[in-house]
Amino acid sequence: MSFAPRRSPCSVQTRAVPRASRAERRLSVMVVAADKAPPTVADAKQKFMQAFNKPLPSIYSTVVLELLVQQHLYRWNADYTYTPVMALGICSVFDQVLQGLPEAEQKEVFNAYIGALEEDPEQYRADAAKLEEWAGAAGSAEALVPSAEGSECQKMMASIADKVNAKSFLYTKFFAVGLFRMLELAGGKDPKALGTLVEGLGIRLERVNADLVTYKGILSKLQAAKEIMKEFIQREKKKQAEREAAKAEGAPALGSDA
Repeated sequence: MSFAPRRSPCSVQTRAVPRASRAERRLSVMVVAADKAPPTVADAKQKFMQAFNKPLPSIYSTVVLELLVQQHLYRWNADYTYTPVMALGICSVFDQVLQGLPEAEQKEVFNAYIGALEEDPEQYRADAAKLEEWAGAAGSAEALVPSAEGSECQKMMASIADKVNAKSFLYTKFFAVGLFRMLELAGGKDPKALGTLVEGLGIRLERVNADLVTYKGILSKLQAAKEIMKEFIQREKKKQAEREAAKAEGAPALGSDA
């Protein structure tokens, strides 16, 4: 499998998403295909809900739909380029956000999400898995630094750096998470390791750090909400068991004349 970046099959003509929220307006430069306008945020949400047409607890659906809006606007930006690093970031986010759901349901949600972006969930998973394997075998953060003369993945990173330097690369929060995950797998625990990798790509470290802090904050809040929901469910089960026990104690014995 090649790690060559895949360009979005669209031209570079742009337009803004109508009636977008403040958050959406910040990323509202969209690519217009040669023969039609790109799908709207509403189109993406509808496509997701058609593909995953069953109830999803609000604790998950709120986060998933927020991520879908963000990635939809990235997806149709003129400078959008698919990369395995971004794929690894999105897979890592979903694996943590959807933790607690049945495995089959996690896969359905992920597939519906990527499908709503008109991309291939199998490619995301395959590229993320290969990048995880490579990063895990790298042995050090230095082995992740872009190099046109290095390994296949180092060459892939070098091609990203070229696009960054040419100002034709769309940086995203998911890309930042992918970089962080690669460092984790390579054993790059020193804070300087992230700086070295980011510097090699030509991306501002301050921006990456800010996005990683936001990401960790979201996961912390989500985990706290899951704990609250778990405690609530346990209390309800206990109350239900107590009600059933009390009802059984008050019921007449079988065969009585009551």
